[in-house]
Amino acid sequence: MIEQVNPKLYGLPPRTILMKSDTEEFILVINRKSRIIMKDALTILKKVEKIKEKVPTASVALETTAPICSKSIKFLEEKDVDVLKRI
Repeated sequence: MIEQVNPKLYGLPPRTILMKSDTEEFILVINRKSRIIMKDALTILKKVEKIKEKVPTASVALETTAPICSKSIKFLEEKDVDVLKRI
């Protein structure tokens, strides 16, 4: 069961949408129309690192409606962040 989690518990900004599907499976949700570029990917990675500070064995995925540049996809996947595309 997927439920929304308070991002403040993990040291994230309060406007961050963070979902939790299992005890150690998290999903960062980004709903916007503009493209996700490398600068955004670095910000996403910082959020993932904050989650992993609190839960070291956590797996984090990114779910977004926005188009993502290919460099950002490759960068995030190298850092073990799954990229889920939502239509």
